Amino acid sequence: MKIPFVYHASYSQLALPSQHRFPTSKYQNLFDYAIEQNLVCPSMHHQANKIDISLIKQVHNADYVDAFINGSIHPKALRRIGFPWSESLVKRTLHAVNGTLLTCQLALNHQISVHFTGGYHHAHYDFGSGFCIFNDLVIAASQLIETQHVDKVLIFDCDVHQGDGTATLCQGNPNIISCSIHCKQNFPSRKPISDYDIELDKGCSDEEYLSYIDSVFGYLIQLHQPDLIIYDAGVDIHQDDDLGYLNISTQGILARDKLVLTLAKRHNIPVAAVIGGGYSRQADELTQRHSQLLIAANHVWV
Repeated sequence: MKIPFVYHASYSQLALPSQHRFPTSKYQNLFDYAIEQNLVCPSMHHQANKIDISLIKQVHNADYVDAFINGSIHPKALRRIGFPWSESLVKRTLHAVNGTLLTCQLALNHQISVHFTGGYHHAHYDFGSGFCIFNDLVIAASQLIETQHVDKVLIFDCDVHQGDGTATLCQGNPNIISCSIHCKQNFPSRKPISDYDIELDKGCSDEEYLSYIDSVFGYLIQLHQPDLIIYDAGVDIHQDDDLGYLNISTQGILARDKLVLTLAKRHNIPVAAVIGGGYSRQADELTQRHSQLLIAANHVWV
């Protein structure tokens, strides 16, 4: 089986100040590396068009959406997001959000699919935060439920930071199960309640981390029996990540991804994986960390 994947060139076409901590080149780097190392097949490459704005407004406040799209968003709101406004940021955002929806649709057809960006879990109803503008995870889940492609979606978020936007957007929605496994002492400082929050202490090791993943993920599958899993495979859990405080090795990331994909496959539940967060000025090392998801997918599915 060949792994379908979604990537658009706009993901890395974002001009930022030279010292900006967001590694915008990582998406292009991962795409190039994945092709070069035969981790993906070019024939399985998909690109999403810009998302229909009305789909974003089904999840987010219409005034906030319009202000971001037309550039009238307040500078204070932009500072909270962490990006300067630009046409390229709007383009990138609209392609990326639709990319996660496309990834989910591909997963329903192929059992697995990988998005070479995504995981914008700090985006709330009427504001963005932490490099997240619109919550692609909730938008995709909501749209698939609205169009009756699925009845229940599990968002399994393994980024090192709590998915606070996902938590607030999913509160009161029994059809989207939100689970965040994150570092307790990391961003955001105020953490709203997800359906399931697993808080890990600074310095958490591979063994402890994988034990949590195994027990929690297996429990959620058995309890909720979702029709689709959206898996945020953030690598900012890595011991050398610039914004993470856990002590997870590259081998630990690979073991986590294999574990999640194996359990999903065993229960015959489609998985749409997004690469999530990962922060390092060492571009090659960051590419290696994100590529573990593709290595795991090939191990489990090919």
